[in-house]
Amino acid sequence: MGAELKQKKSFVDKFLNVIEKGGNALPHPATLFAILAVAIIIISGIGHALGWSVDFIGINSKTMKSQEMVISVKSLMSKEGVNYIFTSMVKNFTGFAPLGTVLVAIIGIGIAERSGLMAVLLKKVALSTPKHLVTVMIIFLGIMSNVASDAGYVVLPPLAALVFLSFGRHPIAGLAAAFAGVSGGFSANLLIGTIDPLLGGISTEAARILDPNYEVLPTANWYFMMVSTFIIAGIGTFINDKIVEPRLGKYEGEEKLEFQEVSPEEKKALRCSGLATVIMLGLMVPLYFALGKNFLGQGLVPIIVMFFAIPGLAFGKSIGTIKDDKDVMRMLTKSFEGMAGYIVLVFFAAQFIAYFNYTNLGTILAVKGANIIEATGFTGIPLIIGFILIVGFLNLFMGSASAKWAILAPVFIPMLMRVGYTPEFTQLAYRIGDSSTNIVSPLMSYFAMIIVFMQKYDKKASLGTLISTMLPYSMAFLVGWSIFLAIWMMTGFPIGPDAVIKMAGM
Repeated sequence: MGAELKQKKSFVDKFLNVIEKGGNALPHPATLFAILAVAIIIISGIGHALGWSVDFIGINSKTMKSQEMVISVKSLMSKEGVNYIFTSMVKNFTGFAPLGTVLVAIIGIGIAERSGLMAVLLKKVALSTPKHLVTVMIIFLGIMSNVASDAGYVVLPPLAALVFLSFGRHPIAGLAAAFAGVSGGFSANLLIGTIDPLLGGISTEAARILDPNYEVLPTANWYFMMVSTFIIAGIGTFINDKIVEPRLGKYEGEEKLEFQEVSPEEKKALRCSGLATVIMLGLMVPLYFALGKNFLGQGLVPIIVMFFAIPGLAFGKSIGTIKDDKDVMRMLTKSFEGMAGYIVLVFFAAQFIAYFNYTNLGTILAVKGANIIEATGFTGIPLIIGFILIVGFLNLFMGSASAKWAILAPVFIPMLMRVGYTPEFTQLAYRIGDSSTNIVSPLMSYFAMIIVFMQKYDKKASLGTLISTMLPYSMAFLVGWSIFLAIWMMTGFPIGPDAVIKMAGM
């Protein structure tokens, strides 16, 4: 039995090594995105000349109403397309959603890290957390961070790498575990997150194609996603500790983090930073009640900056790493120097993603994929699993969960309502497919950023390194979550408050 398991692991290792070598044989990620952008320009010209198009019922993103749509390929080789390439280049770059979030967050994180606060906090974590609970804790925190929208992508992976390093474990395994939790477990949570009302609104309009009074609530998938939080944390922990980290081997890079006991001076500085945090939170609470929910929604990134910067300043002042404003500016300059590679990569990635969206190629691919599964004639669990697999595949080419659902919901929700499944359940199945393959999709907005984080510990890391590292999580989430859904289907338990699997009378 042991030999058999060893053989299986050996096969997995060989398979992932082939993927890594193949991926890393490609050009530098920035160059690759530039090549892909050129490829999209050429393909769009061919598609437009051949008349590629689809007609379907979709959700209008402005009115949130369903309507008949005809989508054709828009050529980037036409007069309008060439004009778009030249006039949108700056906007594509500066408007790339993660860019501002990452660079602004670096202000706070940089002060906390270079003042010494981060290292001392990690020291306390390393000295007080049982070693066998570190992985599951990081993945669980990653899943829970989704309630704060995209903040988890920026904060947790680099912190998790440092936590693993402090335990003498491979930092890339920690980074991968956090990314798996934040992105692969995107839909799971113990709380209602920002994605729930967004998808629910689209599902409501799709359901009203057949039932004008139907409404899908933000809590529609809550029960299932609460339990899924622990399922995903368990699956991710097993994959990380049994497959990913053993494959990475012993870390022998230049980054080191060896901890001694926390000194009295460090304890005093921690108390100062803790007091600063309490004062800051005391000021935030009345602001929340005065400004409303938008304060936490749209103002989340500045809050993250303050949450790291203010305790970092207090810690540095107490322990002596910060004497005046010049020290703070030097820390920030050093932090931004480390982001130069990310900025270069984002420029080309932003152009590729913008071109892909402009040409409508992703939309056409999504509708064609929906038509394929509708034509199979599957029913029951095979139908739902097929739907999840199609969504997982399309997610590799169309990153936005809401944009993709606006296209797929008007096709699949009425289709599955006719065979007895509620819109709430169809939405749930969609979320499984959408979440599971996030971590291996180059079109995922934060994919480039994770490559840069990884290169801190492996300067040769590239697209192939990240995909081969994350593929075991992705496949395990897709299979494990689908099996869990099939079991839940057989029990007939509600999937949320007043949300069931089968339509009434079916």
